[in-house]
Amino acid sequence: MKMKVNFLAVSALALSGCAAQSDISGAGMAAVPTLELTATGETVPVGTTARDAADDPAIWRNAEDPAKSLVIGTDKRAGLYVFGMDGSKKSFLPEGELNNVDLREVMIDGRKTVLVGASIRNDRDNAQIGLYRLDTDSAELTALGKYPAGPGEAYGFCFGQDAQGELFSYMISKAGNVREMKLSFAGGVPNAVITREHKLTTQPEGCVVDDRTGRLYVGEENAAIWMYDLNADAFVPQRFANVNGVELVADVEGLALAPTGANGGYLVASSQGDNAYVLYDLVTGAYVNRFRLVDGLVDGTSETDGIEVMLGGFGPGYPAGLMVVQDGDNGNQTQNFKYISWRKVLEALEGSE
Repeated sequence: MKMKVNFLAVSALALSGCAAQSDISGAGMAAVPTLELTATGETVPVGTTARDAADDPAIWRNAEDPAKSLVIGTDKRAGLYVFGMDGSKKSFLPEGELNNVDLREVMIDGRKTVLVGASIRNDRDNAQIGLYRLDTDSAELTALGKYPAGPGEAYGFCFGQDAQGELFSYMISKAGNVREMKLSFAGGVPNAVITREHKLTTQPEGCVVDDRTGRLYVGEENAAIWMYDLNADAFVPQRFANVNGVELVADVEGLALAPTGANGGYLVASSQGDNAYVLYDLVTGAYVNRFRLVDGLVDGTSETDGIEVMLGGFGPGYPAGLMVVQDGDNGNQTQNFKYISWRKVLEALEGSE
């Protein structure tokens, strides 16, 4: 069974953009200009000290009261944090070793639910997805269960939702397997079934689904960003962008979407190798620009793993949207997550034209 959407977004222009990206080579190319921005806020550090720990964020926007929006962040050695817009810790759920996290609003047993999912790594030989209910009033997570996601170590994870409201999860194993799983909630009890699978050559991690167009984007860390057309019968990828050492420097880590209109906007990627973030046009696949976060009122970022972007108002500090990125080196403190006003990004892009 494949994910179905009403809007088929793979136009000839988009396909030609993918092909053009595949011809990019870092050999002999000069470094491209990189914009410099500063973060607007940050979370408190995660609890695990002296280790690579903070990893991936997800954002829930409170449309009625944006200042009460929440950020979920993983401590991949310990569990799941819920942070407020001021960066404070709202709650923590011990879950052992996990990696990436995502969320969607779905109906479960007739009740609107903010469903959080994560890749569980406690068993390195057998991947699992963990599912949780987010109580948006108390900012606490309740475990709904853990579900088998095939052999191998769980790594990347993201949700996808089609036009009919069907929910899918995508488990990315460290060995390169990209597994689609259909989720159902009959009787209020989650169930997860593997529906399709493809194996990339080397280690991938970051993934994100554009629900509007039925496209899954997966980052193969030292090779490329791949795009899967979830409307197609064949579950095989097309090359969207190369890890070429110029625009995108290995490892490519977190992926996020900044969507506009029916199929426009940006794909944002963490260029971990040179501490930057890269934007691509979602329609054409063309490289747009790149930026990094430098020291300001909040310190800059480096070695970023997971990222997330959510458009819309989040209060005075984030009037056009919120970007959250993991910071791999938080000075003399434990790793944490940085908050960036999306308006800053848009103004920087406009100023560079």
